[in-house]
Amino acid sequence: MAMAASTASIGSTLPRPSLRRCKQEVSPFSQCSSCSFSKAAEFLARSAKISSAGLQRMAGRNQSSSGIRVFASTTLSESPELRPKRPGERKGFVEEMRFVAMKLHTKDQAKEGGKEADVQPVGSWKPTIQGYLQFLVDNKLIYEVLEALVRRASHSFYTEFQDTGLERSEALAKDLEWFQEQGHELPEPSLDGKSYAEFLETIAEEDPPAFICHFYNYYFAHTAGGRFIGKKVADEILDGRELEFYKWKGELPKLLNAVRDKINRISEEWSREDKDRCLKETAKSFKYSGKILRKIISS
Repeated sequence: MAMAASTASIGSTLPRPSLRRCKQEVSPFSQCSSCSFSKAAEFLARSAKISSAGLQRMAGRNQSSSGIRVFASTTLSESPELRPKRPGERKGFVEEMRFVAMKLHTKDQAKEGGKEADVQPVGSWKPTIQGYLQFLVDNKLIYEVLEALVRRASHSFYTEFQDTGLERSEALAKDLEWFQEQGHELPEPSLDGKSYAEFLETIAEEDPPAFICHFYNYYFAHTAGGRFIGKKVADEILDGRELEFYKWKGELPKLLNAVRDKINRISEEWSREDKDRCLKETAKSFKYSGKILRKIISS
C-alpha cells in the first residue's frame, strides 16, 4: 500500500474531537493531556505499518480543522522496532563491539581492517629487549588495575568478570622475574602506562559501559593479534621462548566465549545510549593500548 493511501486511510479513522473528559477506553488520538503520544505512535506503527519518517511528518502537522495536533516524540526514532539495526546487533552486543574494533584495525593487522596499513606495519617491526621489557612492565600495571577494579566492584555487575581465566598479571610477574634472572634491569612503568591506569580507575567509577569497552578490547586483543606479535618478538630476540603472558589455563576459546556471554547478558539491561557510548569508547581504548604496544620498538 502506498504511503499516501496509508496515511489517508489513517486520517479517515481519526475520531472527531470531543469536549468530554477523556476516558481510558477512548481512542489514543483523543485530545487529552492524559493520553500519551507514545501510545498513539505505537498504534500507528503496528496497525498502519507506516515508517518512522512518516510518523515524524505527521507529528509536525497541525490539524487545525479538527483541532487535533500530534507532537513528535524523541523516543520514537529510538524504538528497537523502527530504527535501523547496528552492524552485528542481531548477533548480540559483543558482535557490535567486535565490528567497531575491526574497523579501527589496519588492513595489515586484520582482514576486516578498515584502515590503510601503517607506514611501519607490525610485520616489519624491529623489537628491542629494552622496549619489550617496557611493554611487559606497562601491561602488568594495566592488568593489575583491571583485576583490582573488578574485585573492588564499585558497580555490582563487575563481579561477573572476576576469575575469568583471562587474568594476566601473575603470568607477567613470572616473565619479568625470568628477565631479571637473565641479568636485565626492569624499567618503571612509563608515563603512557600510568596515564592509562589512572584513566581506567576513573572511568570504572563514572561510566561502567565505557569501562567494559576497555576491559573487552584489552583482554581480547592480547588473545588474538597480541599472540602473533608475541611470537614474532620471541623468534627475533628471545630465541623462540614462549612467555607465560601468552599461555592460559584451560581452553582459551571457552574462556573467551564465557566472557562474551557475560557482556551480552549484562548489556541487555543497558539503554541504546549506554551501548553507543560503549562503542564510541573503542577509539580511545585503541589510542591508549596502541601507545603501550609501540613500546616494543622503542630503544
